[in-house]
Amino acid sequence: MALVLGAAAGGTSAELAQLFADWRRFEQPPLREGVPDYTATTFARRHGELTSWRKRLDALDSAGWPVEQQVDRELLRAEMNGFDFYVRVLRPWERDPAFYLSIWAEQSDTPAHEGPTNHAAIELWTYEFPLSPASEAKLAAELATVAPLLSQARGNLTGNARDLWAVGVRTLKGQALALDALAARISTAGPSLHSALASAQRATAGFIAWLESEAPSKTGPSGIGKENYNWSLRHVHLVPLTWDDEVALLKRELARAHTALRFEESRNRGLPPLHVTASPAEFRERGEAATTRYISFLRAREILPVKDYMDPAIRARIGEYSPEATRNFFAMATHREPMTLYTHFYHWWDLAQMRESPHPSALRRGALLYNIWDSRAEGMATAMEEFMLHAGLYDDNPRAREVVWIMLAQRAARGLGSLYAHANLFTMKEAADFHVRWTPRGWMREDLDLLGFEQGLYLRQPGYGSSYLTGKYLLEQLLQERSRQLGDAFSTSRWFDEVNQAGVIPVSLIRWQLTGKDDEIRALAQGD
Repeated sequence: MALVLGAAAGGTSAELAQLFADWRRFEQPPLREGVPDYTATTFARRHGELTSWRKRLDALDSAGWPVEQQVDRELLRAEMNGFDFYVRVLRPWERDPAFYLSIWAEQSDTPAHEGPTNHAAIELWTYEFPLSPASEAKLAAELATVAPLLSQARGNLTGNARDLWAVGVRTLKGQALALDALAARISTAGPSLHSALASAQRATAGFIAWLESEAPSKTGPSGIGKENYNWSLRHVHLVPLTWDDEVALLKRELARAHTALRFEESRNRGLPPLHVTASPAEFRERGEAATTRYISFLRAREILPVKDYMDPAIRARIGEYSPEATRNFFAMATHREPMTLYTHFYHWWDLAQMRESPHPSALRRGALLYNIWDSRAEGMATAMEEFMLHAGLYDDNPRAREVVWIMLAQRAARGLGSLYAHANLFTMKEAADFHVRWTPRGWMREDLDLLGFEQGLYLRQPGYGSSYLTGKYLLEQLLQERSRQLGDAFSTSRWFDEVNQAGVIPVSLIRWQLTGKDDEIRALAQGD
């Protein structure tokens, strides 16, 4: 049912918060047979209502508003633009079978799931096993949505994106495995849950078979093209760059990473190679010790404000030992020097802060829609890898510096591959091949799932593959600008605190709030 959207001129923080709450209710699609309605007719109607929502936002007179409140208004505008972009261009419910993934067995390390996600997602990781009677009933009700959603999907998926279709097949096969694993965990559950699980398993298997039967007919490109990519960067993610800018930046970072690695290798040529963890017990022991060293380093150097949740957040994510034959790229790093990846675990600190110290603004308290948070979330996590190298974290273990440069090269290679794929200059296979070719030491392997997952995600979510390094770049610029602005009053601890307190929002908006400069935002608002 459409809401009444009229609003008088003027505006207060309460009115903006109310508009945000109303908007979020609207963004939730209506139900059809008990599941979200992603049919073309319904989306055409809902998209037609977007103009009224934008008018209501524009009717709020921001004269005299503090910068923080103006930032909130631009966050809401970006979400409205995100809805527009999804309906006009991305259309995951029509082009992207992976959109219909329901089972999420693990928590994402970012504020929300990476990439387009349907509104009936089942967060399996939130359940504690064995299930309580209430949890059992809740999970049974959630699993009952899988079959009708996949039934609707067969009618909705009319797109011709070949590579996205292939990603969907692989993704739904992952759902089938997750459901099988769930069956082993609920052996003592009642008949309602077992029936719901069996229904979800049958529906998933049937949907996979249907996807595979339709795959040969899918022959079209999956990239959205440079023009659409640039519109999304500018109006949804508020990134002050273009596709061409991002290509130039990532090419520079790829060359810089390879160059730095070669000189690190030359510098370290007389040193023994990094020790590779050889057992599960040693893996755990090294992970615990690395966490202690990392937190102690941050505290002793006063690099950033150390919170009580930081140490346990990392210890909870130490992970498990992997045999050499199954080690993916990130396992190659953690089995040599765990801290090289733990620096990227800034993600878990972001989530802990959102949980332990909710932002006073309702617009920043939870996750922004459409992955609008990507430049800040992925940018900061990636920036920390190199920040800590320069801060001296590996001064007592110089070979670990080589791992940091390998990680940077991998992120640049995969991001470039995704950029070329969205410009339809590469197929996803060609993007993956580029990714493998330019990752040093053969650490990115074609025979492991990580490669397909990463390139598939970045094809599904334009801008995500490059956000690790474009966000890092924007944060580095912000640090440069803020340090010049503050002079002797600047410290890295103050900078981290300011950035964290602004919330997990686009870096361009954090810049406006911290420096008072709105030139980037004004420039982004101009043109198409």
